[in-house]
Amino acid sequence: MPSRRTIPFDYPAPGADPAPALPGAGLPWLDALRDEGRRLSANGLPSTRTEAWKYTSLAPLAELDFPHPAAAEAEAIPAEPETGAFDALEGPSLVFVNGRLSSRHSRLGDLPGDLRVRGLARGLANDPAGIEALIGNATPNGDPLAAFNAAFAADGCIVEAAPGAVMDQPIRLRFVAAPGSEPLAYHPRVIVRLGVGSSLTLIECHEGPAGAPTWSNPLVDIEVGAGARLSHVKLQIEGESAYHTALTKAALAGEARYESHLLALGARLARHEIHIRFDGEGADCQLRGGYMARGSQHVDNTTVIDHAVPHCESREVYKGVLDDTARGVFQGKIVVRQDAQKTDGHQLNRTLLLSPKAEIDTKPELEIYADDVKCSHGATAGEPEADQLFYLRSRGLDLRTARKLIVEGFMGELLEEVGHEPARAVLSERVAAWIGGDRS
Repeated sequence: MPSRRTIPFDYPAPGADPAPALPGAGLPWLDALRDEGRRLSANGLPSTRTEAWKYTSLAPLAELDFPHPAAAEAEAIPAEPETGAFDALEGPSLVFVNGRLSSRHSRLGDLPGDLRVRGLARGLANDPAGIEALIGNATPNGDPLAAFNAAFAADGCIVEAAPGAVMDQPIRLRFVAAPGSEPLAYHPRVIVRLGVGSSLTLIECHEGPAGAPTWSNPLVDIEVGAGARLSHVKLQIEGESAYHTALTKAALAGEARYESHLLALGARLARHEIHIRFDGEGADCQLRGGYMARGSQHVDNTTVIDHAVPHCESREVYKGVLDDTARGVFQGKIVVRQDAQKTDGHQLNRTLLLSPKAEIDTKPELEIYADDVKCSHGATAGEPEADQLFYLRSRGLDLRTARKLIVEGFMGELLEEVGHEPARAVLSERVAAWIGGDRS
């Protein structure tokens, strides 16, 4: 078996069942999926020798001594979690504490009839055939962190919008880390299915206080039906000892639209990976990400947009602010397949460096096999422009205030694209707090 330097917990002996308490144990299709995940995860965490992980080392995570995920996730939900960033918003919400759905903290009583939301663990108990239809054929596809999720997911949720359903209020998913004195790891699985012509806003928030190390490894699996619309807002503000490795996969049918709005502020190390696949013509994808890090934080944004069919459009803009010795990574790849003519794809990464010791590794890529396309990419990085600072200081502002205004305007352009106004206000408040030096 691999050494403890590649797996952050005691891996079971060959042939042993590590997770008898996981929901759905004994279902043949689920056992097969978990066995496949365990087989792949036995190879350990990815290393920097892998091209996709060249700029992000998980060696510090592998050195930690987490309890086995099955044991950790089976613990009782602790006391009342603190108030969440989006708690003031109206609409249904699901709250997960240490990876487990908390019914007493969730609010689902006002769901319309054409929207179905349920917990994964409860669904496995009450409707295993329905859950199998949703994820029975899922495989990690060689992704090591998806393998950990497949092997050890104890809970999560399923969100299903019927054809034509239009949800005015957002669905909120809140993941709270509430560690005790020991490290904690959890691997939630989220499944989102939008029927033909439906429309939904999904707000995903990952929070947690400072304390013992935590490892959150969520996998969000999305299918947007023909002509459907999904706006996906994600805020990540976990504690300073947290590790966050997230994978979001979205498949878009014809004329579908998917918008992703990400703001990453917390965690010692965070990686937000998004894979988009166009399955139908006329689909549209908008990826917008913001990242702000200071101290020795590390934040990685990795995206792959697969234009597999003609006449689709993608736009990707990621903007970041790095201070102290923080490090950022942007890896954006657009693939245009041979038959995907009339593709329109663009990506841009811009980063402000507030310290000479801050670092950004940016790697935009275009992989094009068609000849009738319109694609571009670009990347810029540097400190605040001298002309902007001079203009503001010439009007009586001190250097610190001038830099704050520049950062605020830089990130504000990104947040203006968030269509849900209350969610946009929450994100703007978090950006303002970061700029003001509030590290909570």
